[in-house]
Amino acid sequence: MRGVLRGLGIILLASGLALLGWVGWQYVGTGLTANHNMAEGEKSLREQWKTPTQLKPSTGAPFALLRIPKFGAGWEKPVVQGVGQDDLARGVGHYPQTQLPSQSGNFAIAGHRVTHGSPFRKLLDLRKGDHVIVETADAVYSYTLDGSPRDLTVTPSATWVLQPVPGKPDEAPTTSTITLTTCQDLFHSPDRSVAFGHLIRVSPKS
Repeated sequence: MRGVLRGLGIILLASGLALLGWVGWQYVGTGLTANHNMAEGEKSLREQWKTPTQLKPSTGAPFALLRIPKFGAGWEKPVVQGVGQDDLARGVGHYPQTQLPSQSGNFAIAGHRVTHGSPFRKLLDLRKGDHVIVETADAVYSYTLDGSPRDLTVTPSATWVLQPVPGKPDEAPTTSTITLTTCQDLFHSPDRSVAFGHLIRVSPKS
């Protein structure tokens, strides 16, 4: 019996250490990897912009830079095409079925609040009137938020937030908007916090 208990204790200890290792990797290891990927994405994107081309964004590749002044002067993240796990490990993801900043309609993006660099960790701190800036190869698009993501939580099935005119599926868009989405809780949650904003200025790059 003593041997059985000792063996059980060893198994439980090993399981606990494995779990701690997994949690450590999720909260620290994925952040280190993602931050490296994002830095490389920013660097490669600026290199590409030296000879700009009008190519359609490819899945997993960066095509824009996101800045949110409220997060600090140095806060800048690449926006990649796609919202799969691999895509979100490289930066903030663009829902590919939504529009681009240069188009009328809804430019919808998503980012992690925890793990993989946590680019949207402070997203719920944003308030109505805060600015969001998106830079592409040919222009800088400035948006202002219409509300705080703290005030709107939806389930994963609420795809209306991704419509060209959110909540109005039969209406054709005439303006450019932005939608930011992230996990509602810091820990794993299927629900999403959402904020909408509208375009206030376009500054073409010379």
